[in-house]
Amino acid sequence: MSDQLVAPAADAGPAAGKGPSELQRLRARGRFRGSLPLLGPAFVASVAYVDPGNFASNFEGGAQFGYLLLWVILVANLMAMLIQNLTAKIGIATGRNLAQLCRERFPRPVSWGLWIQAELIAMATDLAEFIGAAIALNLLFGVPLFVSGLITAVVSFAILALQARGYRRFETVIVGLLAVILAGFLYDTLRIGFDARGALGGLQPAFDGTDSVLLAAAILGATVMPHVIWLHSALTQNRIELRDDAERRRMLRFNRIDVTIAMSLAGLVNMSMLVIAASLFHSRGLEIEGIEGVHEQLGLLVGGSAALAFALALLASGFASSSVGTYAGQIVMAGFISRAVPLALRRAITMAPALVVLAIGVDPTDALVFSQVVLSFGIPFALIPVVLITRNREVMGALVNRPLTTAVASLVALVIVCLNIFLIYDQVAG
Repeated sequence: MSDQLVAPAADAGPAAGKGPSELQRLRARGRFRGSLPLLGPAFVASVAYVDPGNFASNFEGGAQFGYLLLWVILVANLMAMLIQNLTAKIGIATGRNLAQLCRERFPRPVSWGLWIQAELIAMATDLAEFIGAAIALNLLFGVPLFVSGLITAVVSFAILALQARGYRRFETVIVGLLAVILAGFLYDTLRIGFDARGALGGLQPAFDGTDSVLLAAAILGATVMPHVIWLHSALTQNRIELRDDAERRRMLRFNRIDVTIAMSLAGLVNMSMLVIAASLFHSRGLEIEGIEGVHEQLGLLVGGSAALAFALALLASGFASSSVGTYAGQIVMAGFISRAVPLALRRAITMAPALVVLAIGVDPTDALVFSQVVLSFGIPFALIPVVLITRNREVMGALVNRPLTTAVASLVALVIVCLNIFLIYDQVAG
C-alpha cells in the first residue's frame, strides 16, 4: 500500500472501463437483490450504540426519571446518524480509511498521538464489552466472570475469523446478533406494556433538576463511540470498485439508507430500554443497582421469560460489540503503522486489560463507568479529524461537504466534545 494520498478519481465517463461496472452488475439484479450487497457497514457500526454501556445509562435514566429523557435518546441518535454518514463517506470518496488519511495528512507527532490514544480507546471499549458479555453468561449459566471473559474472547475471535471468508459472512453474524438484541427488548416492551401518552410526552425536551441534566449529558455525551468512527470508513473503503464520481454519489445514497435503517433500529433498542425502566421501575419507585439489578427485578416483577430475554440481549450485545471493538482496533493499528497486524496479536492486546479486571474481582458496574470515562477522552480525537477531512476538497473531491453540512457537523462535534469534557470533570470531581 502506497504511503501517498490516493485522491478520488475524476469522472471518466463511459470509457472508464469495458462492460458494466460492478455497481451496474449489482443493480441489474433488481431493486431488492441488487441493494442488499450494498448494505451492511452501518449495521456493524450500530453495534456500538447498543453495547453494554448503553444498557446501564438507559435503564438508569428510565428508572430515575421515567419517560422524561426519551427525547435525549432521539436527539443523540440523530447526531450519531450525521457523524456515521460522514465517516462512511470518507471510505467511499477516497478509497482510504480515516486512520490512513490521518497518517498521510497530519504531522508525524500528531499521527502517533492519535494512534496511541486510539489504542487506549480500543482497550477501554473491550473492557465494557467483555464485562457485559461476562455478566450475561453469569446471569444465564452461573459461569464465573473471569471464565466468562475467556469464553467471550473465544467467541469474538471466532466471529472475527469469518472475515477471512468475506465481509458478508461477518456482517451477517453481526446482523443476526443485532436481531437477537432487538427481539429481546421488543418482547420485554410488549410483555410489560407502557404508557403511550407518557412516552410521547417524553419526546418533548424537558428536565427535572440538576441530576436529570447530568444524566442527559451522559446519554448525549456517549452518543458517538470513537472506535466506530475509525471503523466505519474502513467498512465502506473499496467495498466495491467504483468507476467515477457518479457511481460514488450513487453509492453514497445507498450508504445514507444503510445508516438510516441501522441507526434507527439502534435508537429503537435504546428507547425500549428507557421505556421498560420507566414503566417497570420508575412507576414503582424502585432504585436499580447495575445490570444485575435490572435482570433480577425483571424476573421478580414480570417473570423468568422477560429476564431471559434481557440476558440473551445482553449476551448478544457483548459478543457483537467485543468483535466489532477488536475489528476497529485492528483497522486503527494497520492504518496508522501501514502494515497488517495478526488477528491473534490484536485480540491479545485489547482483551488483556478486560481479563485482568475480571480476574482481580473489580466491581463490574464500577469498571463499566470507568470505561465510559476513558471513552470520553477519545471523542475529540476521532470527531475533529472527520470534520477536517470531509471539508477538504483536495481529499474528498466531488463528495466534499457542503458548507452547511460542515457547519452542522462542527456544531455537533463541539456539543459532544463539551459534554464529554463536562462528564469527565464531574467524574473526577465527584
